[in-house]
Amino acid sequence: MSSKPRAVLWDMDGTLVDTEPYWMAAETELVESYGGTWSHEQALGLIGNGLLESAVLFQGLGVDLDAQAIVDRLTDSVAASLRSRGVPFRPGARELLRDLRDAGITTALVTMSLRRMAADVVDLIDFEAFDLVVAGEDAVRPKPFPDPYLRAAELLGVDIADTVAIEDSRTGVTSAVASGAVTVGVPNLIALDGLGAHELWPTLSGRTAADVVALHARHAEESAR
Repeated sequence: MSSKPRAVLWDMDGTLVDTEPYWMAAETELVESYGGTWSHEQALGLIGNGLLESAVLFQGLGVDLDAQAIVDRLTDSVAASLRSRGVPFRPGARELLRDLRDAGITTALVTMSLRRMAADVVDLIDFEAFDLVVAGEDAVRPKPFPDPYLRAAELLGVDIADTVAIEDSRTGVTSAVASGAVTVGVPNLIALDGLGAHELWPTLSGRTAADVVALHARHAEESAR
């Protein structure tokens, strides 16, 4: 294991961009259109989950659509919000991503959103932000399983232990930790205590590539002991 990470693996919704309010609004509209109710607490419980798995929950609440149709409707709604309201980057996320690129560190996006949604976000970044995108369609099992992060490492040709994962959700942190990536949790709407993240950062604001390298080096040294 090298001290400098071979790659930094980014979650998207809630970590790179604050699209969670867009998803919550789309979920509320969907459930209410079928006569149901959808609470903020229920929405929080879905953060980081795979879309098809979430669709099954909506079916249980009376949404009379097949799972893929639910996924497509939610995705279309969030995409429309992105087009009309813009991409709200999380504090410090865009700056850290740019600094990692400038430092020559490989970056990948690992998201449970559909590839077309990820493409909409990536296309609005004004520099070449990622070497790879692993989207919701690409992993055999979604987060909280380790598969998405392991798939990213496989496609990049790196050892997962030589990567740093950045996550904001409990599901995402669980996935990243289980994969073997050095995991930093950056809480957004929910607390991330007790999930095994190697470090918790209150924000990415002010963080640089040097902080990520130092984070990985600390935990590489601990693993070598």
